[in-house]
Amino acid sequence: MKTIDKKYVSVHYSKYLQLDKILSAQHLRSVEIGKPAHDEMLFIIVHQVYELWFKQINYELYSIIDDLNVPFVPEEKLLHIVQRQERIIEILKLAVQQIHLLETMTPLDFLEFRNLLLPASGFQSFQFREFEVLLGLREGDRLTYKSDTRYLSEFNPEQQAHLEKLESEGHTLFDAIERWLERTPFLQTESFSFVEHYRKAANAMFDEEIANIRSCETLSPEQKQQRIGMLETTRTYIEQVLDPHHYEQLRQKKIMRLSYKAVIAALFIHLYREEPLLQLPYRLLSRLMDIDELLTLWRYRHAQMVLRMIGRKVGTGGSSGYDYLVQTVQHNQVFADFHNLATMLIPRSQVPPLPNAVKRKLGFHYFNGDDVED
Repeated sequence: MKTIDKKYVSVHYSKYLQLDKILSAQHLRSVEIGKPAHDEMLFIIVHQVYELWFKQINYELYSIIDDLNVPFVPEEKLLHIVQRQERIIEILKLAVQQIHLLETMTPLDFLEFRNLLLPASGFQSFQFREFEVLLGLREGDRLTYKSDTRYLSEFNPEQQAHLEKLESEGHTLFDAIERWLERTPFLQTESFSFVEHYRKAANAMFDEEIANIRSCETLSPEQKQQRIGMLETTRTYIEQVLDPHHYEQLRQKKIMRLSYKAVIAALFIHLYREEPLLQLPYRLLSRLMDIDELLTLWRYRHAQMVLRMIGRKVGTGGSSGYDYLVQTVQHNQVFADFHNLATMLIPRSQVPPLPNAVKRKLGFHYFNGDDVED
């Protein structure tokens, strides 16, 4: 009797997608008590879809973190990482759009079955908390809705241990990115110091801007002084970031989170992003900011939807509802350091040229000329 290779056995669409399980997973509590609320079906399906998207996002994040947690990340891996980041970005765009769909339900429609949800809440979504932790949101940095209760308390012991392990062992995207950036070469050679080259260019930019302000005839002396003072404040901030000792003080104050080496490397990548070897690293850092922005947008739209649906009522999970949610919008960001780099950017025309030896190493081909550092 001929043996059939299992991988070639045909499969039915419904069986492959397990549609019998998925389509039978909507149980309307309003129907169970004999008071059907039409929009409860929409509410259930939208949140089930969210959980499926969270599962896909976390699947991508585990893959990205594993690819970064190696001593050397080859270029082809960087491309895969960026592609998976872009997939997460598209999913988050859908997550925002789903709020528009949910808002086709009116507040009165929602109130028909809201009391049946108690004490269920989005706070009990393990996959969303896993998503936050995988990104790098630390327990000590997160805004909690119950000051005397850990966010982990909503989950079973196994789930709690898993989330704690991710954070304690540094198996997060933030930690992986930080370690990857710290390995960036090219920042210091015998004849080239990126920090010193950048410092000179930044100071030249500030001196030029201050000179332009002083020569401006349309500004009053008070306005000139105010603008110059703002520029000097920014100059001081940049000097603090460039100095390892002062930078560590910024970290202690939680103004910055990345290590000194990592933030200097990120600045280098941003300024010289057009160099062939830095194009993918720049895209990778940019996609991190996109993910952070979209998650922030989702939090904001979610808060606004809650305000629209229940006003200032207490949430079903016991939080203050809208007030708590809107505070998480900026408080629970993970990659703010990369956004802060914009403060340190200088015009492209004023970016100091790289020595030929460094530029040659950042290219995909050999330059003509001597292989001598200059």
